[in-house]
Amino acid sequence: MAREHALVLFGATGFTGGLTAEYLARTAPPDLRWALAGRSLAKLEAVRERLAHIDERHASMPLLVADSADPASLRAVAESTKVVITTVGPYLHRGEALVAACAAAGTDYVDLTGEAEFVDRMYLAHDKQARETGARLVHACGFDSIPHDLGAWYTVKQLPEGVPLRVNGYVRASGMPSGGTFSSALTIFSRLPAGARAAKERAAAEPGPSGRAVHVKPGRPHRAPGTGHWAVPLPTIDPEIVGRSAAASERYGPDFTYGHYAAVAHLPVLAGAAIGLGALFAAAQVPPARRGLSKLLAPGQGPSPERRARSWFTVRFVGEGGGERVETQVSGGDPGYDETAKMLAESALCLATDDLPETAGQVTTAAAMGDALVDRLQKAGIRFTTS
Repeated sequence: MAREHALVLFGATGFTGGLTAEYLARTAPPDLRWALAGRSLAKLEAVRERLAHIDERHASMPLLVADSADPASLRAVAESTKVVITTVGPYLHRGEALVAACAAAGTDYVDLTGEAEFVDRMYLAHDKQARETGARLVHACGFDSIPHDLGAWYTVKQLPEGVPLRVNGYVRASGMPSGGTFSSALTIFSRLPAGARAAKERAAAEPGPSGRAVHVKPGRPHRAPGTGHWAVPLPTIDPEIVGRSAAASERYGPDFTYGHYAAVAHLPVLAGAAIGLGALFAAAQVPPARRGLSKLLAPGQGPSPERRARSWFTVRFVGEGGGERVETQVSGGDPGYDETAKMLAESALCLATDDLPETAGQVTTAAAMGDALVDRLQKAGIRFTTS
């Protein structure tokens, strides 16, 4: 069906939403029909004015007033466009109504969530309808989990076909959180039992790959090969996303194993991080403490351009199979914001404009976009290299 817009960005007035809007203003094709959406018209007008300084054509950009608490407004947004980007989180509290609207309208959807419980619950509630309408629901289109998902895909393609494969990913990064990311982390830490229940329900409902095996389990701490860094299992959403990509494609081989690790040069750094995360986890279990922490870094706040310019990430992959071994790397600048805005925007542009394999329902970036998105990100400055 013809849609008024090719792309709508919901949450454009937030910190990461604003960075995503600016990226699109600089790089989107001149003929792309896109719009901004959010709950405050005055704030949307301020963002539009900022974009007009980048390119005067954006001075007349359409603005759509919509609220995550108003399903009717979200349905109107979804029905007006081919693709929706949303940066409005925490997604567990504010995200489902938009997913539902996109699934019902046959509208493609991308977000930057790292909330595994949200992703599992959206699969259980909306995957079936999205498959029926043709909507592609693609979660985790930022640093969670594009470098890991597409990096594993890129590595697998360097290895022989039709044989058991093993890939380990080693993550190193430097950056500061925004208020939205901090709020999402508190939500995740406060809901671990609920998250475990959602994962169990999904595992019972989701069919596995036919005649193939996919293993994504926590490994053991070890010395990362080739670097000497300490490698510690990293319990993020990223390995789950890689596992779902592997389940969707025979290219990952008949028996695929993925391990996901943080790579740390010095043990004291690791010990300090563990203590800090432990304290944050403990505080997140107590509602008054959680409310107090949430005020330390409010949504809409984030690191300065100067701080982001000093930030970086690398994800190194070691792949083995069929008697061959390959090392690859995905790397870029500020992982949480500048590069996340880039990844999120390029994912939406890829869905809106590129010739892609037919997929529908809740799908991963590798399954939905694969090589097309790798190519886009390389052109945008994110490096995929083979040693």
